[in-house]
Amino acid sequence: MLLDRESELLGDLEQALENPLKTARLFDGEMTVSRRLRIERRRLALLVALGDLSGRFDLTRVTTLLSDFADDALDRAIRAAIRERTPDAEPRGFAAIALGKLGSRELNYSSDIDPILIFDPTTLPCKPREVPEEAAVRIGRRVIELLQSREADGYVLRVDLRLRPSPEATPIALPVEAAISYYESQALPWERAAFIRARACAGDHALGELFLEAIRPFVWRRAVDYGTIREIRDISRRIRDHYAQAQAFGRGYDLKRGRGGIREIEFFAQIHQLIHGGRDPALRVPATRDALAALAADGRIDADDAAALTAAYVEFRTVEHRLQMVDDLQTHTLPAGQEALDNVAALHDLADGAALIERLRPHVERVGRVYDALAGEEEPRLPSDHATLEARLGEAGFDNPAGALRIVEGWRGGSYPALRSPQAREALEALLPGLIEAFAQAPDSTHAITRFDAMLSRLPSAINFFRLLEAQPGLRQLMSAILCHAPTLAEQLGRRAELLDGLIDASALEPVGEVPALIAEMATRERGADYQWQLEHVRRLVGERRFALGAQIIAGASDPLDVSHGYARIAEAAIEVLAAATVEEFVRTHGQVPESELVILALGRMGGQALTHASDLDLVYLFTGDYAAESDGARPLGAVTYYNRLAQRVTAALSVATAAGPLYEVDTRLRPSGAQGPLSVSLDAFARYQHADAWTWEHMALTRARPVFGSQAARAAVQAIVDDVLHGARPERDILADAAKMRDEMAAHKPPAGPLDAKLLPGGLVDLEFAVHVLQLRHRTAFAPQLRTAIGLLVDEGLLPATMADAYGLLSRLLVTLRLVAPDAQPPGETTQALIARAVGLGSWEEVVASLERTRQEVRDCWAEIRAGG
Repeated sequence: MLLDRESELLGDLEQALENPLKTARLFDGEMTVSRRLRIERRRLALLVALGDLSGRFDLTRVTTLLSDFADDALDRAIRAAIRERTPDAEPRGFAAIALGKLGSRELNYSSDIDPILIFDPTTLPCKPREVPEEAAVRIGRRVIELLQSREADGYVLRVDLRLRPSPEATPIALPVEAAISYYESQALPWERAAFIRARACAGDHALGELFLEAIRPFVWRRAVDYGTIREIRDISRRIRDHYAQAQAFGRGYDLKRGRGGIREIEFFAQIHQLIHGGRDPALRVPATRDALAALAADGRIDADDAAALTAAYVEFRTVEHRLQMVDDLQTHTLPAGQEALDNVAALHDLADGAALIERLRPHVERVGRVYDALAGEEEPRLPSDHATLEARLGEAGFDNPAGALRIVEGWRGGSYPALRSPQAREALEALLPGLIEAFAQAPDSTHAITRFDAMLSRLPSAINFFRLLEAQPGLRQLMSAILCHAPTLAEQLGRRAELLDGLIDASALEPVGEVPALIAEMATRERGADYQWQLEHVRRLVGERRFALGAQIIAGASDPLDVSHGYARIAEAAIEVLAAATVEEFVRTHGQVPESELVILALGRMGGQALTHASDLDLVYLFTGDYAAESDGARPLGAVTYYNRLAQRVTAALSVATAAGPLYEVDTRLRPSGAQGPLSVSLDAFARYQHADAWTWEHMALTRARPVFGSQAARAAVQAIVDDVLHGARPERDILADAAKMRDEMAAHKPPAGPLDAKLLPGGLVDLEFAVHVLQLRHRTAFAPQLRTAIGLLVDEGLLPATMADAYGLLSRLLVTLRLVAPDAQPPGETTQALIARAVGLGSWEEVVASLERTRQEVRDCWAEIRAGG
């Protein structure tokens, strides 16, 4: 029929198919906007169908052309509706947000469009004495009429406004601030998923973008809301139940809603986007195939699954288009009649309906399997009868079923604030079977469930935490291991259960990025974010990354030495970002000291890039330029006062606990003149002190000095002073006697914490460090902040036994691991002993004890020989 009505389009079909949108608009005659749009839509549908059936247009081209026309039609309808009422006004203050297939530019031949209409009361054109709310509703009604009314030329688009907030009670056009408020505070879980495919498509685009930017944190949350994930799965189950008659594959099968159909491909992509997109903006793509490709490229889903789902999606959507070419029906169901099915097959260039069914079958089966694996079935609940439950706990493997029973019954009774709401207890019941299985498989099931109980007692809310664990079986196992082995991490988890969110990706068990990448992540600011927001942002990221690094050791995923270096990279990035933000904030009030800047020098483990989970940051604050200068701000300060106050602010930024928790302890006692000296000194004063007054222990500290903040020129100037001092520009002192005396005093005033104190025991890391630093200063060689590198250089020069390299490896791995699993340096339980052995690369706890004793003896002998003047 369309071919008869639009036969002139066939005159030069090749040219018409080059630009269907332009060709569809090329016709003459005075007519209303509505009629012109109806004719354009009819002409475009014909051209797209011809390009589709001929194989010239692929699925992307088809859906993009249909979506672009819908955008244009909606935009022209909005402009027409405004100008009909206020002819001289600029058509602004009214926007359409596209959701659904229009939002992702995947529109069908016969799709509805699902916009949300918003307006700005301050800029919307109104008639005299008309309130904006009434004007907006009238404009919205007119837009729908222009697009949806049917006449001899058909219609333009069907418009469905039911995706707006509370459609049964709200007007069809919403004030933008009210819409933002709704999505920030009242929206239902499924509405969040709907906005994965949202975009400003028509009307006042600036208004639309403002709205989408404002609600972005609601859509893409860093802390995953597994209530939303469960809601999407429940929607899928309800759809399957409602359309049960169309679930069986064959004639009458629903390509959209059936098991293994289009909707399940879309839900599969959206669930993974919601899980990972809050942390990875690259995954926030609206189109289904683009989303699958991005998730696969980022390793979030299996690449073969992504390819299979993409192929199925193209096949389903193409057949869906064939269905809708017949009588322009909004259908997704394969015909039940053989003749009608054969007709659709012929449009798809297949012999008959049976061939079409067989073409679709493998796609339907594969999609169904992939989605079933994601959605899963509800796990059976644990029995409520006490005797039966205790027996079940014993069968699961608990070494103390009666004790576990008392804990579970306490949870069910709402023993803690986080468990007193019906929703929390329901979420707990859904989780309990998987949680009990994870604890039962733990090396010490009683320890695991007891620590989990203690953690629950401190949580103000637990619903999302439970849902996260329910959705991530692997995370339950890792959490169980953390609770069994790592009191340090367990305590942190008890304060901030959301730390577990950071472990949902496999990448959490990989090495952290390099410092520049970490800086870029920490320095990101949301629009309008202030200094306090930046502090909280960095604290949150640092907490998550440090927790994940600790989990790597518990999971056996990383060498503790690599984890130690990772801790240092995170700290260095935090220093850079927080110091820069503090300087910026300080300058607003006090201005800048001309030709001067702050420099931060790291010493100790921070300087040597080898932190543990519990390490302090040993920092020295310096400044360049003239100490007698004055800042140029509204409240000027002399340079010395300026930089001392600024250093105090930086220390506070790094150490003061906030809602996101503490960050680092900062130790500044290694500055010139120690605790009695000013917090920050000029480079000139620092150089004079090091060249003339510093003691041997201060020069030993300089062997691990490393500038970590300041311009490259300023860092180079500080490094030049350090190098000059280390290579001999320092007072003549009896290095060996001073070092020996200092080590003896340390041993007297700071004894080992326990029999596993790899740092302070005789022959531990401190003795090894003293040996290295004495040799470096006496021989003026092998200077490198990293102790591991310095040892290698000394070994190469024949100044240190080769065994010291392995000694450093064992002692450092042991120290980093014990800070997590045995911070008191006492022997842990048997299961944790096995974890420690694995972490340090040995086969058993007996080997750990023997290797530690042998290594300590080697270090004692080495240090004793150096003390004796060897």
